[in-house]
Amino acid sequence: MMNYFEYITNFITILAVGFYLITTLQWYNYKLDRVIFKFSKYQWHILYLILPIATYYLAGKFYWIYLFFGVLPSLFIWYKKLDKKLVFTARVKRYFILLTVLTFISYIFDYYFKAPHGVFLPIILAVFGSEIIERILFNGYKKQAKQKLTEINPKIIAITASYGKTSIKNYLYQLLEDKFNTYKTPRSVNTLKGIVADVNNNLSNVDIYIVEAGAREKGDIKEIVDFLENEYAIIGKIGPQHIEYFKTIENIINTKKEILLSKNLKKAITYDINDEKCLAIQDKIKNIKTSLDGIEWDLEFNGDNIHLFAPILGGFNAINLSLSFYMAKELGIETDYLIRKIAKIKPIPHRLQKIEAGGKIIIDDSFNGNIEGMMESIELVSKFNGNKVIVTPGLVEANEEMNKKLATKIDEVFDIVIVTGALNRKVLCENITKPNKIYLADKSKLEKILAENTKVGDLILFSNDAPSFI
Repeated sequence: MMNYFEYITNFITILAVGFYLITTLQWYNYKLDRVIFKFSKYQWHILYLILPIATYYLAGKFYWIYLFFGVLPSLFIWYKKLDKKLVFTARVKRYFILLTVLTFISYIFDYYFKAPHGVFLPIILAVFGSEIIERILFNGYKKQAKQKLTEINPKIIAITASYGKTSIKNYLYQLLEDKFNTYKTPRSVNTLKGIVADVNNNLSNVDIYIVEAGAREKGDIKEIVDFLENEYAIIGKIGPQHIEYFKTIENIINTKKEILLSKNLKKAITYDINDEKCLAIQDKIKNIKTSLDGIEWDLEFNGDNIHLFAPILGGFNAINLSLSFYMAKELGIETDYLIRKIAKIKPIPHRLQKIEAGGKIIIDDSFNGNIEGMMESIELVSKFNGNKVIVTPGLVEANEEMNKKLATKIDEVFDIVIVTGALNRKVLCENITKPNKIYLADKSKLEKILAENTKVGDLILFSNDAPSFI
């Protein structure tokens, strides 16, 4: 049986390790397998998970020294530096309550039955117990959301793509908002759990509900459309985004096509996928021209050639806007109105967003993490006559070959390259030879580095972003 001080050190250890574990689980949508097998910084697991548990069992009565002068200070410093801290959601609070209850139950067994006690068992039971509780609760939330959807009965448009889901959603919303009572899922919410929460917490009486549908594995989108039973669908451009999860392009295509399995589907607008309920518009988008002032292109619709201009950057947005145009036409909106709306379309924050500040041009493309989008943004910037700076972690959830391709393009265009984070440091720095290279382990000093290395008249491209745990 432990004495009171041992109980205290044990409880603090369990809370500290449990805190680290739930933080990492939240980053990866509470998928334990991803935290174990897909984690980028395994040294953190060693420092804040493995070492505290191992030392607890090996150090005996001297363990408290390591806890109070090693584990807790280092965990505090680690957490303070994070740019994506733990959000104390209802799920996280339930996890800590369960962890505390299980720990005190173990104390009771230790006190009365002299049962062996440690830190590993309460933590692992809390993780798996929390998952079971959340699944039970989610089934209830899902039924509640389904009932609410049935009562409101909006027309539902589901959107998926490898690239541009959020952009298509926001552009389509802008085209529809003045004609219909329209609502869209917020930010980049695109999982079944996120959509269920959005319906329960935010959806009210609307005519049209625009929903973004994402996937990390086969069946994810099928679950979403089984819940939504959407009448309309958009499939944007498909490519090797998340290839490490899907393994092949064919798997990605088949997963995206799950959006066509809704039993209520009336019409789908796609970029290049043909199906009996689909209209593919790839061949109808022509003559795309890009500049730092915007994009213009020709779009064929019902035999007519329509010339469009949008004050946003990136030729790929001609695809996203064309898909939105076709869906808006499917809902009965006039062509002239759509031409005017597209000419005033607002850019999506952090997706090739042009900002002028302090005499410098800033292109904020920090939410763009796919190879095609990043390559196009670099090509766009290459037309700028002046000093060009890029800030990037490279491609996340991509293979080395794709990062080499990106590095080669960067090498051709930029004068200064600031590589953030350790994930792709080696491959980028080895394949970028001409520009001046600066490496930042974290982004805390980025503002200072930019102030020291840029001047009035420079262009700075923020290309992709990655949180510190990547």
